[in-house]
Amino acid sequence: MNYAITLLIALIVAFIATPLVNKLAFRLGATGLPKDSRGKLNKPIALIGGLAIIAGFLVALLYNIVSGDIMPDRSVFGMLAGIAVILFYGYLDDRYTLSWKFKAAFQFLAAITYILISDQQIDFLTNPFMPGEVIDFAPYVAWPLTILWIMGITNAINFIDGLDGLAAGVSGISALSLFFVSVISIGEMDSMTAPFLMAALAGAALGFLPFNFNPAKIFMGETGAAFLGFTLAVVSVQGMLKSYAMISLAIPVLIIGLPIFDVAFAIVRRIAKKASPAARDTSHLHHKLISMGLTQKQSVLLLYTASAVLGLCGFIFANKNYISAAVLLILLPIFVFAFAKYLIGDNAEKQAGGGGSGGPEIEFGAPGGDAAEKKTAAPMSGVPEGRKA
Repeated sequence: MNYAITLLIALIVAFIATPLVNKLAFRLGATGLPKDSRGKLNKPIALIGGLAIIAGFLVALLYNIVSGDIMPDRSVFGMLAGIAVILFYGYLDDRYTLSWKFKAAFQFLAAITYILISDQQIDFLTNPFMPGEVIDFAPYVAWPLTILWIMGITNAINFIDGLDGLAAGVSGISALSLFFVSVISIGEMDSMTAPFLMAALAGAALGFLPFNFNPAKIFMGETGAAFLGFTLAVVSVQGMLKSYAMISLAIPVLIIGLPIFDVAFAIVRRIAKKASPAARDTSHLHHKLISMGLTQKQSVLLLYTASAVLGLCGFIFANKNYISAAVLLILLPIFVFAFAKYLIGDNAEKQAGGGGSGGPEIEFGAPGGDAAEKKTAAPMSGVPEGRKA
């Protein structure tokens, strides 16, 4: 019952806080001017919606601490210290736009802060070839591996933050999937707080989603995308990665698989083109779906489905039904491609029959990630120009 209460508290607080954050963003000048599909500027939109997500999560966390379900130990303080770093640099980026080097430095600082305070790191992995045996890591391996994991997931959520509602929805689905996995295996985990933290994160993301779904009324920005990625990564370190006798790493990788695979392919693609891994492009999965002819809403809902199936695969893996999970994993890309083709044909029929909306769909690129650029407007206005998808 407390899990459900935790989720509802986070959802309600985030939902109530989002309009307040929207007003705050305009007072602070943390807004942008998104462009539609014709390149025309639209009205300003708030960029710091992630503050509402963080508020929902923290209020739910406080409730669990007061109720005694979560002990305020080193892991909790380490997570909160890392979130403070994320919040600080996220606001700076949403307000002024930081270079990728500065963002990477702050993400590194957040990861190091978490490790030092919480004393949590990925210090072993299971040997897949020798059931029951584990591979222990020395600190000089465990620390870089943990930092790489935290920074990787943080950026993975940022990379998919390119369509309205995509990052919030996928993060909420991933958090719910990790919640269910942690509940069924709570006796094997190092930390008993993981289910409550994932319930709070899922509720906060879902409470923000109605305002962020296409057409978005507010963007989560770097503040929200980095927070969601950091928290997913940290909770995985606390419990998920250490709790299984077999493929321990596979479960969180599958559950957070959509952003992980997208960022992995993006890096490989950019290196193959002899470009910087941090360079921006329009070849992410959501961009591909849009270029194929899907609408924003269709693309986002299709990716929600893919994320949910990956979460189901992780859940099945946790129950040691490996063959079923492997079959689902093989069928998933086939389904995504086939259903995308179906939707494209349906769109073509509607356009041919005049059943469309009659006007181009406005595309709001989410500002926190890879979706668009933001330029500083004239000093008099104090309002940065929006990012384009």
